[in-house]
Amino acid sequence: MPEIATLDNGVRVVVFATPHLATAAVSVFVRSGSLHESARHNGISHVIEHMAFKGTASRDCQRINLDAERLGADVNAHTDKDHTAVHMRGLARDAEAFVAMLGDIVRKSTFPEVELEREREVLLHEYAEVEDDALETAYRLFDKACYGDHPAARPVIGTRANIRRLTRADLVAHVERHFTGVNTIVGVAGDVDPDRVVAAAREAFGDMPRGTENRVTAPGFVRGLRARRLAGCGQAHVVLGFPIPALADEHHAHVVAAALFGEGMSSPLLDRLRERRGLVYHADCTTDVRDAYGQFVVEASTAPENLGEYFVEVTRMLREHVDAVDPVGLERARNQIAVRGLCAQEAPAQRLEIAALDLYALGRVRPRAESLARIAAVTPAQVRDAFARMLETGAAVALAGKFARGEEERVAGMFHK
Repeated sequence: MPEIATLDNGVRVVVFATPHLATAAVSVFVRSGSLHESARHNGISHVIEHMAFKGTASRDCQRINLDAERLGADVNAHTDKDHTAVHMRGLARDAEAFVAMLGDIVRKSTFPEVELEREREVLLHEYAEVEDDALETAYRLFDKACYGDHPAARPVIGTRANIRRLTRADLVAHVERHFTGVNTIVGVAGDVDPDRVVAAAREAFGDMPRGTENRVTAPGFVRGLRARRLAGCGQAHVVLGFPIPALADEHHAHVVAAALFGEGMSSPLLDRLRERRGLVYHADCTTDVRDAYGQFVVEASTAPENLGEYFVEVTRMLREHVDAVDPVGLERARNQIAVRGLCAQEAPAQRLEIAALDLYALGRVRPRAESLARIAAVTPAQVRDAFARMLETGAAVALAGKFARGEEERVAGMFHK
């Protein structure tokens, strides 16, 4: 278990002392993502992530990169719906320096106007790349089908119009409002002294304004259908799914249900649809369990002429799992989840992110044994009930790529009676 300290302004410091590692992973998480954006400013968190490396009050972008690389470290970042994070990994002896460097990036970025104009073009190229990806398009449509106008439906990358419109003043105002102590977590994993890490975090983040927690109202599930034909695409990409409990609620039966249904080549989804029937090129079933909501997601890529048969077969398999759960499949699913979770815990950066999301949602970090025990305790009856409740709710469905005229109406008839 990590050592956790809370600074006077609400910043939390999480330290996993791991003496067997010669390197240290250091991350700073801020509870600010597309969930916390207005429609007009959708995508601003992603722009801030890019711009954070373009200069601070004391370092230009070249110096930011050089300072890290002189120590052999790399520096990176990502934006998600519920948080933004910046990372460094290098020698454990330099962990306190990494905390200071990341503090400079998070706290003192200046967002130079000339750099913003350059980066705007980079962001527009990234947007075009996402738009050209059929499966990515299907997922963006799926979020809309699930949540309508709620911020949970908005893409992390934002809109082309917003990327072109956002100004330096917009970025500064957003940071002042959202980058506050109670929304910030500093995480370190490696062969480090926790007390020295906390002292470094206090030096870098101790004068951060406390602020208020960036919480959002849980989205309602609208059970929609979204479809978009894409020129030049030869396949149909399908994402369908159901609402499931959020991270703080009882979601474990749904996680097991997803692994049972479609994780791995021996799962019913892959074995029946790909190996035995040849209906799909790709298929998968996962869960996305967050602070505010959860999703049970089935995705597939198939030939347009197979789309109708695919929907019939997937619906049949979902209903079969209401009636019976294969005990061997259940054992496989539990073990796959356990191994996947242990692998994540053994990867320092992933371990820090899991801990940060736990702290945001639960106010604590779940012990590894607790998570394993909750999965192991899921019964066949609970899994059947999870499938039954999802089917009773009805699915949200997204189609992208190539599909026949009238396919949307046929899908609506199957899932939205």
